[in-house]
Amino acid sequence: MNHTMLTDFYELTMANGYFREGIGDKIAYFDMFFRNVPDMGGFAIMAGVEQLIEYMNNLKFNDADIDYLRSKGIFDEAFLDYLKNFKFECDVWAIPEGTPIFPNEPIVTVRGPLLQAQFLETMVLLTVNHQSLIATKSNRIVRAAGGRPVMEFGSRRAQGYDGAIYGARAAYIGGVCGTACTISDQMFSVPALGTMAHSWVQSFESEYEAFAAYAKCYPDNCVLLIDTYNVLKSGLPNAIRVFNDVLKPLGITNCGIRIDSGDITYLTRKCRKILDEAGWESAKIVISNSLDEYIIGDILRQGACIDSFGVGERLITSRSEPVFGGVYKLVAVEEDDRIIPKIKISENVSKITTPYFKTPYRLFSKETGMAIADVLTTYDEKIDENGEYEIFDPSNTWKRKTLTNFEVRPLQVQLYDKGKCVYESPSLDEIKKYCEKEVATIWDEVKRFENPHEYYVDMSQKLWDIRYELLAGYNS
Repeated sequence: MNHTMLTDFYELTMANGYFREGIGDKIAYFDMFFRNVPDMGGFAIMAGVEQLIEYMNNLKFNDADIDYLRSKGIFDEAFLDYLKNFKFECDVWAIPEGTPIFPNEPIVTVRGPLLQAQFLETMVLLTVNHQSLIATKSNRIVRAAGGRPVMEFGSRRAQGYDGAIYGARAAYIGGVCGTACTISDQMFSVPALGTMAHSWVQSFESEYEAFAAYAKCYPDNCVLLIDTYNVLKSGLPNAIRVFNDVLKPLGITNCGIRIDSGDITYLTRKCRKILDEAGWESAKIVISNSLDEYIIGDILRQGACIDSFGVGERLITSRSEPVFGGVYKLVAVEEDDRIIPKIKISENVSKITTPYFKTPYRLFSKETGMAIADVLTTYDEKIDENGEYEIFDPSNTWKRKTLTNFEVRPLQVQLYDKGKCVYESPSLDEIKKYCEKEVATIWDEVKRFENPHEYYVDMSQKLWDIRYELLAGYNS
């Protein structure tokens, strides 16, 4: 499907206006950034870059698009002719998928003709906001599981089919081991996983027959749903009978049970004890049932005996905070080959933007390998990792710290150079492994679910001066 017209209508009306005013080709710089981490967390996870590239690679207006716009009666014919012969010419940078990201740093930067750079706003936000939201929630849930596998089971409760498909992709980046969404396996190789529904059990004359039939169909992947009638009185005893009658003669010990309701802590502890006493220490216990990071953490602290989790609606919709508030703001324009900073000012201090063409860096301790801080600089600044470097809080400038023995890494990579894609997306498995490695560089204090330590996102002195001068100029 061509998604070129998946845009807010004002992108088109502004583009027509820029064209009429003769400023459509003026070079402009836009940043995408976000102001708050979902669930009041310490960090988010970047995702959606591959789909953003797919969108930009296919930007074109077909005859039906042009006819539709002409029918609105407000667009100039010369502008429609421009769209008919549209050629993408922007430079684009982004932070790679799987990277921990923090508020107020540019996660996507676009430089190009004002008309084009403005037009990208909707899809940049739609794509990155959604997948970053789900990757972030997934990572929280996976960390709460303490090394136990987490499966994404939410497709039937997702916000539409795109939410299910791309949500499963983002969840895999965040750390889940697989998904119930088959098409996400077909499209992205996110491992498709699943067992049975209660309807399977109800379709047979008895629970035992249902379990036995399933075990014969899938002896090497036999996980039985035992809460259709009664977990302890019928479900578990029938599961153990089937393990003994069907799997044991085949020499198969890799099997399990799933519980989807009830008091999870109590039931899993009882089931573990009974399974072990029956000689099925190898049988795994899988839990589903409206789980999230808080419920998972609570039941594990209570001593629940669980080997893996299936998490559905609260992951795929990020139910506790279903919006990733990324925004897309103009930060500079070019005039006479000079970059002119632009700033948005608001009485709400958190909405004041950081102007200019910037480079975000991440600084790591050479001693520990852990992330120390992110620093935003002007595009032409370099941070010398062989000397000392002073960081300071942009709001409370008296809070300063001099760093030594650190490494510097630019956070963004270039995706497009004058409209040509120059970036090859890693495989999804590579992104998932990269995410796990990068999250490991974040201190545990920042990874707390409650009251996490605030990670530093600072500015260079030069960038801070540019912002301060603009603010002072508007207030004078």
